[in-house]
Amino acid sequence: MFSEKIRALAEQSSGIKIPKPEAKTPFRIKGIGNRRSEEALTYLIPSHSPRASHYVKGITLSEFEKAYSELVSSGKLTRKWFNLELQDCAKEGACNFTTIGGVFELLGLAKYKERGIYIHTPKA
Repeated sequence: MFSEKIRALAEQSSGIKIPKPEAKTPFRIKGIGNRRSEEALTYLIPSHSPRASHYVKGITLSEFEKAYSELVSSGKLTRKWFNLELQDCAKEGACNFTTIGGVFELLGLAKYKERGIYIHTPKA
Protein backbone atom coordinates (compact mmCIF):
# COMPACT_ATOMS: atom_id res chain seq x y z
CA MET A 1 0.00 0.00 0.00
CA PHE A 2 1.07 3.55 -0.67
CA SER A 3 0.71 4.50 2.99
CA GLU A 4 3.78 2.34 3.73
CA LYS A 5 5.86 4.72 1.58
CA ILE A 6 4.52 7.70 3.53
CA ARG A 7 5.19 5.97 6.85
CA ALA A 8 8.75 5.11 5.79
CA LEU A 9 9.41 8.66 4.58
CA ALA A 10 8.12 10.11 7.86
CA GLU A 11 10.21 7.75 9.96
CA GLN A 12 13.41 8.16 7.94
CA SER A 13 13.20 11.84 7.08
CA SER A 14 12.47 13.66 10.32
CA GLY A 15 13.56 17.27 9.89
CA ILE A 16 13.72 17.20 6.09
CA LYS A 17 12.33 20.30 4.36
CA ILE A 18 9.07 19.83 2.44
CA PRO A 19 9.17 21.57 -0.95
CA LYS A 20 6.64 24.41 -0.96
CA PRO A 21 6.13 26.69 -3.96
CA GLU A 22 5.61 29.95 -2.04
CA ALA A 23 6.73 29.36 1.55
CA LYS A 24 9.15 31.91 2.92
CA THR A 25 10.26 29.73 5.82
CA PRO A 26 10.74 25.94 5.85
CA PHE A 27 8.06 23.40 6.66
CA ARG A 28 9.68 20.19 7.95
CA ILE A 29 8.61 16.58 8.41
CA LYS A 30 8.24 15.70 12.08
CA GLY A 31 7.26 12.01 11.89
CA ILE A 32 4.22 9.82 12.42
CA GLY A 33 1.47 10.96 14.75
CA ASN A 34 -2.34 11.06 14.89
CA ARG A 35 -4.90 13.34 13.31
CA ARG A 36 -8.65 12.85 13.54
CA SER A 37 -8.09 9.44 15.24
CA GLU A 38 -5.94 8.16 12.36
CA GLU A 39 -2.25 7.60 11.78
CA ALA A 40 -0.78 10.65 10.05
CA LEU A 41 2.40 12.18 8.72
CA THR A 42 3.04 15.15 10.98
CA TYR A 43 4.97 18.24 10.02
CA LEU A 44 6.18 21.46 11.57
CA ILE A 45 5.06 24.82 10.27
CA PRO A 46 6.71 28.09 11.28
CA SER A 47 4.93 30.21 13.85
CA HIS A 48 4.71 33.96 13.70
CA SER A 49 4.01 34.06 17.42
CA PRO A 50 6.71 34.75 20.00
CA ARG A 51 5.12 32.05 22.20
CA ALA A 52 5.94 29.11 19.93
CA SER A 53 8.62 28.51 17.32
CA HIS A 54 6.36 26.21 15.30
CA TYR A 55 3.01 24.43 15.10
CA VAL A 56 2.44 20.76 14.36
CA LYS A 57 0.00 19.79 11.62
CA GLY A 58 -0.74 16.44 10.04
CA ILE A 59 -2.22 14.63 7.07
CA THR A 60 -3.67 11.17 7.59
CA LEU A 61 -2.29 8.19 5.72
CA SER A 62 -5.75 7.55 4.25
CA GLU A 63 -5.78 11.12 2.88
CA PHE A 64 -2.41 10.48 1.26
CA GLU A 65 -3.80 7.23 -0.21
CA LYS A 66 -6.77 9.05 -1.70
CA ALA A 67 -4.59 11.87 -3.08
CA TYR A 68 -2.15 9.36 -4.57
CA SER A 69 -5.00 7.53 -6.32
CA GLU A 70 -6.17 10.83 -7.81
CA LEU A 71 -2.65 11.77 -8.90
CA VAL A 72 -2.12 8.47 -10.69
CA SER A 73 -5.60 8.12 -12.21
CA SER A 74 -5.98 11.69 -13.49
CA GLY A 75 -2.32 12.57 -13.93
CA LYS A 76 -2.62 15.57 -11.63
CA LEU A 77 -3.59 16.75 -8.18
CA THR A 78 -5.53 20.00 -8.02
CA ARG A 79 -6.61 22.23 -5.17
CA LYS A 80 -10.18 22.04 -6.48
CA TRP A 81 -10.15 18.24 -6.11
CA PHE A 82 -8.47 18.55 -2.69
CA ASN A 83 -11.11 20.99 -1.41
CA LEU A 84 -13.96 18.72 -2.60
CA GLU A 85 -12.58 15.28 -1.76
CA LEU A 86 -10.47 15.91 1.35
CA GLN A 87 -12.69 18.45 3.05
CA ASP A 88 -11.57 17.73 6.63
CA CYS A 89 -7.93 18.05 5.59
CA ALA A 90 -8.69 21.25 3.66
CA LYS A 91 -10.52 22.75 6.66
CA GLU A 92 -7.36 22.38 8.74
CA GLY A 93 -5.48 24.65 6.37
CA ALA A 94 -4.62 25.34 2.76
CA CYS A 95 -1.00 24.43 3.50
CA ASN A 96 -2.06 20.77 3.68
CA PHE A 97 -2.52 20.78 -0.11
CA THR A 98 1.01 21.97 -0.81
CA THR A 99 2.32 19.61 1.85
CA ILE A 100 0.76 16.64 0.05
CA GLY A 101 2.21 17.91 -3.23
CA GLY A 102 5.60 18.53 -1.60
CA VAL A 103 5.69 15.02 -0.13
CA PHE A 104 4.85 13.63 -3.56
CA GLU A 105 7.76 15.68 -4.92
CA LEU A 106 10.08 14.21 -2.27
CA LEU A 107 9.00 10.74 -3.40
CA GLY A 108 9.61 11.62 -7.07
CA LEU A 109 5.94 11.20 -7.96
CA ALA A 110 4.85 14.73 -8.77
CA LYS A 111 6.09 18.12 -9.76
CA TYR A 112 4.60 21.54 -9.03
CA LYS A 113 3.19 22.90 -12.29
CA GLU A 114 1.40 26.11 -11.31
CA ARG A 115 -0.70 27.51 -8.53
CA GLY A 116 -3.10 24.79 -7.37
CA ILE A 117 -1.74 22.03 -9.64
CA TYR A 118 0.79 19.22 -9.25
CA ILE A 119 1.38 16.87 -12.17
CA HIS A 120 2.23 13.21 -11.96
CA THR A 121 5.82 12.35 -12.86
CA PRO A 122 5.87 8.56 -12.94
CA LYS A 123 9.18 6.88 -12.40
CA ALA A 124 10.58 5.16 -15.48
